[in-house]
Amino acid sequence: MAFFRDIRENIKNVVEKDPAARNGLEVLLCYPGIWALILHKPAHFLYRHNLKLLARFISQLARFFTGVEIHPGAVIGRRCLIDHGMGIVIGETTIIGDDCTLYQGVTLGGTGKDSGKRHPTLGNRVMVSSGAKVLGPFKVGNDVKIGSGSVVLKEVPDGCTVVGVPGKVVKRNNISISDMNQIDLPDPVNVDVDYLKNRVARLEKELRSLNAKLTCLNPEIIEEMNRINIDSMEDELDNDIDLEIMRDVKMEGDYENL
Repeated sequence: MAFFRDIRENIKNVVEKDPAARNGLEVLLCYPGIWALILHKPAHFLYRHNLKLLARFISQLARFFTGVEIHPGAVIGRRCLIDHGMGIVIGETTIIGDDCTLYQGVTLGGTGKDSGKRHPTLGNRVMVSSGAKVLGPFKVGNDVKIGSGSVVLKEVPDGCTVVGVPGKVVKRNNISISDMNQIDLPDPVNVDVDYLKNRVARLEKELRSLNAKLTCLNPEIIEEMNRINIDSMEDELDNDIDLEIMRDVKMEGDYENL
C-alpha cells in the first residue's frame, strides 16, 4: 500500500540525511516529524472526502503531540523531511513537492483573508531552513535553498538561494540541496555594505587626486583624506568583496567596473 510505502521512504530518508538518526526504529519511535506526516495522511484523506471536522481534529491532535501544525488540506509529496519540527506551520492550500526538507520554526502561510489558493507551492528538493517564512500563493522552484530567518514574499526561480528580510535571491544555479548546509549562505546586507565601502574608497581616492583644486573643502576633511591610506584600503576592500555574489544579486550599481 502507498501509505506504508511512504512511511518506509520517510524513515529511510531521515536515516540517510540526519547524522543523529541511528536506525529506523529510533526514527519511528522518537521523531515527531515522522508522526506528523503519518497522521497527516488520514487527515488529508478525510478532508478530501468532505469530513473536514474530523480531519481538523486529527490535525490538531497531531499538533498537540508533535508540535507540527499541518492543515489537513495541504498536499505533501514523497520523502519529506521535517527535522525537529517544533513550531512548523503548513497552511491549507500549501503544496510541497518531493524530497523537501523543513526545519524547526518554518511557516508556509498566507498573507491575508484571500480565498482560494493563498499558500505557497514548493517544488522538488527545496530546503527551508530554521525560522524561515514563506508567505503567499506563489511558486518556489526546484532545488531552492531558503536561509534561516528569511521571509520570502515572491516567486523564486529554480536553483536559487534566498536569504534576508524580505528574501533576496543571492545565488543562482545552485547545486543540489542534498548537502543540508544551512550555514554557508551569502549575506546580501554585507554585500551591500562592502560595495558601498568600495565606492567610497574610490571616490575619496579621486578627491585626493584633485586635492589642489578643492580649495572650498573644509581643511579638516582634506587633512583626514591625506591621513588615510586610500590605496591600501581599496586593495583590502577589493579582496574582501565577492564580485560573483554581487552580480548574482543584481543590486543597483555598476559592478562590471569594480
